[in-house]
Amino acid sequence: MSEGAGAFVGAKITILTQGSVLTLLRDDVPTISYPDMWDLPGGGREGDETPLACVLRETREEFGIALAPDMVRYRRFYRYPGQTGGWHFGAIWDDLTEGMIRFGEEGQMWRFMPVQEFVRHKNAVPFLKDRTRHFLESLSL
Repeated sequence: MSEGAGAFVGAKITILTQGSVLTLLRDDVPTISYPDMWDLPGGGREGDETPLACVLRETREEFGIALAPDMVRYRRFYRYPGQTGGWHFGAIWDDLTEGMIRFGEEGQMWRFMPVQEFVRHKNAVPFLKDRTRHFLESLSL
C-alpha cells in the first residue's frame, strides 16, 4: 500500500541515534492502551493528514523536534485485526541530542534507550518491538 493511499488510524516511528532509540514512558492511566509502558513517537491521525505528516506532527508535539522527511528511511503499513491499520516509519538521526528535546505533555518521561534494550524490554509495547526489529532488518539489506 502506498503511503498516501487509504485509511489508517495512526503512525509510529523508530528514531535511531547513536545506537539508541528515542522512547517515552506512557502515562500510568488505566484508561489508555499500554499504560506505563515504553513507547515510540507517534500517535493517531488527525483529519486527512498523510501517514508521514501524522508521525512528523506527533514527534513535534511529543518531543519538540522537527524530523526532516528526507531522514525517514523506512515505511511500512501494518493491518490491524478488526481495524484499518497503521504505519511504522524508521529514521536515523545521528546528531540528535538531549538538548534538542522539549518533552511534551504526554508521558511520564523520555529517554534514549539502547536499541537492543528496547527490542528486549519486558515493559515496551510488544508490537513496537517487532516493528523496530523489522526496521533494523531493513538496514542490513
